[in-house]
Amino acid sequence: MKKTLKIVYTLATAILLTGSFTSQAQTQSRAHSAAHKQLLANNAGAKDQIKLIDQSSFIDLVDEPEPELDIYTEGWNSRSVNPFREADVPSSAVIDVTDFVMPHMGRITSNYGYRARFGRMHKGVDIGIKMNDTIRAAFDGKVRLTNYEAKGYGNYVIIRHPNGLETVYGHLNKHLVKPDQVVKAGDPIGLGGSTGRSTGPHLHFETRFMGYAINPSAIFDFANHTTHTDTYTFSKTTYQQPRNYAPSRQLAKSEGENPYTQASSQKGTYTVKKGDTLLSIARAYGMSTTTLRNLNKLENGETIKVGQTLKLK
Repeated sequence: MKKTLKIVYTLATAILLTGSFTSQAQTQSRAHSAAHKQLLANNAGAKDQIKLIDQSSFIDLVDEPEPELDIYTEGWNSRSVNPFREADVPSSAVIDVTDFVMPHMGRITSNYGYRARFGRMHKGVDIGIKMNDTIRAAFDGKVRLTNYEAKGYGNYVIIRHPNGLETVYGHLNKHLVKPDQVVKAGDPIGLGGSTGRSTGPHLHFETRFMGYAINPSAIFDFANHTTHTDTYTFSKTTYQQPRNYAPSRQLAKSEGENPYTQASSQKGTYTVKKGDTLLSIARAYGMSTTTLRNLNKLENGETIKVGQTLKLK
């Protein structure tokens, strides 16, 4: 009898232990499965993040983001941003542009000009920067406005200058100045960033005269970090045109023009001259090389030839 009870007790103990081990194994398995799923989720997130960064960089290099809403005319705070009346704007004015400082030494990544894809103007130039690069005031002046526009310029600063110009600095990561603050040319006014409508870090830089968005390339020679001349003559008929005094263009000499004649934005085509490149032509007519290639259905890497006619519109 005792022997039989001992056998029954032993079998019951074995069953209990087996159940315990099975329950423990199932718990461990569920924990391992959960951990494994979390690991996969983390890895997927990392891959997605890398893909997003790569894609953003790719877009920034080969395509143009949609031009920002014009804070002077379309922004939610436009009435305080644009205090100028059309009746007060003269038909022409000579502006002193000496004593300037480049807002940043980066290269131009997107030019001023009409964007057919989006049906609107890009009213400044985009300058390539690294995140938190120092952005500087282009001229002496007083800060008129610092603000944030989520659908466009992000954090931006507007500075009014004694020469009659206003300069706009968009997509800043941080303001370093406040309204009514007096600044000197070269003073830090913000840290560069990618706030607002932006595919990557860059500075959106505008030059305005009484609300009119002048093509910055008419005033600044960005390639050589200087101004074209000591004065710029504003005109309501030519303010959108760039100026290009690059000797490689040879356009003025070959056509017998004054070498300081502004490149005409009214032309519909351009005939390639010796020494021309897509970049030099695009800059001369206030557009990006991407736009120029698209207008002429040129593949990436396809070269242009002397005598070739390119569409400009």
